[in-house]
Amino acid sequence: MRYKTILAVLGVNHFQEDLKNAIALSQAIEAHLSTVIIAMAAPPPFGSYAEAISTAWLEERQGDIDKLAEQAGTVKEMLKASGLSFDVQDIYTEFAWADEDIAERALYADLTLVGRQTGRDEDLCKRVLDGALFQSPAPLLFNPTDQAANLTPRSALIAWDSRPEAARAVQQALPALQSASEVHVTLIDPVARSSASGEEPGADIATYLARHGVPVAVDVLSSGGRHVDEVLKQHAVDVGAELLVMGAYSHSRLRERIFGGVTRSMLETARLPIFCSH
Repeated sequence: MRYKTILAVLGVNHFQEDLKNAIALSQAIEAHLSTVIIAMAAPPPFGSYAEAISTAWLEERQGDIDKLAEQAGTVKEMLKASGLSFDVQDIYTEFAWADEDIAERALYADLTLVGRQTGRDEDLCKRVLDGALFQSPAPLLFNPTDQAANLTPRSALIAWDSRPEAARAVQQALPALQSASEVHVTLIDPVARSSASGEEPGADIATYLARHGVPVAVDVLSSGGRHVDEVLKQHAVDVGAELLVMGAYSHSRLRERIFGGVTRSMLETARLPIFCSH
């Protein structure tokens, strides 16, 4: 399977770098680039002053809509110059519904791409991650760097913990892993257990990857009292990883998604692209 359609999510205020990197990635793998540029409306006024300020709010809203249309035009011009197959959608939405708007579009992509500029917009990033990662079947590639992510990496690292989320991430990342020269399945403080491939931690997933032609090595690490995310990030540096593959963990309470500690920390502090799946 190849990634035929990439969905890039852009914020209306800052997007040029993210779009440039999305174009470079799509060109590298010859993918269609579906682009969504989003503006989130300010909440409407309420209370005793609502009537007095409603005109100002409506004017602000119209200004936001006009700006979104202008920026969408800029995105289209940049994409026309790229030579890619592409489409562009602009979305003016409320914060409460932005995740659903994004999830709907992620249903028709092989991979959702979130760049550094979108990642720095805290409100938008929350809605993108919730919608694209937890409400659609497609994986998400979070790129916190100023360079295009590489889906044909020389070296990749898999954060492995034998859970379904990690297994799904590995399966969806196979096109990238198969192109790598080395893939490090990394386990931190694992517990040996009986399995079809023996009791050695990581043996099962290594066997699975080897059948797919992935050049795999198993690295078993001790945390030594450090946080798991710190160990993973340091090991990524040690092996020269250009891509980190991991499961994304969450727990639902009403409509709120709360990332597991490692997932949250990795996305907030990562220095290399992270391919994740739920």
